Amino acid sequence: MDSINAADTAWVMVCGALVLLMTPGLALFYGGMVRAKSALNMIMMSFAALGVVTIAWITVGFTIAFGASNAGVVGGLTGGLRDIGLIDTIGQTVGAPGHKIPMLAFVMFQLTFAVVTTSLLSGAIADRTKFGAWLV
Repeated sequence: MDSINAADTAWVMVCGALVLLMTPGLALFYGGMVRAKSALNMIMMSFAALGVVTIAWITVGFTIAFGASNAGVVGGLTGGLRDIGLIDTIGQTVGAPGHKIPMLAFVMFQLTFAVVTTSLLSGAIADRTKFGAWLV
């Protein structure tokens, strides 16, 4: 295993935490933009994205987005399913030589952007759908 750069790892973790803070911010923003009867629905849509997207990202999302390129599927645009469920990612590092961070820190960093993106999409359907339909 390559040497992990503690400063780079800390910076990625701090940046991930700051991006994750955007989710409750979006929830409050969208909750304030809709009618009073839909405010709780909008807030719950943003917070539900945390759970649903986390499960989807860990099971298949990360490996499709960042897995080893599979030239047979879509001409190599998608990753393979080798790391489905984050199998064998503990102990792996990613990054340039001298700037290695743990793979799980990278997974967490990218997960925060997936969560915020989904929360942003909930604003597009404000006052148009119910919470249950959003979860599905």
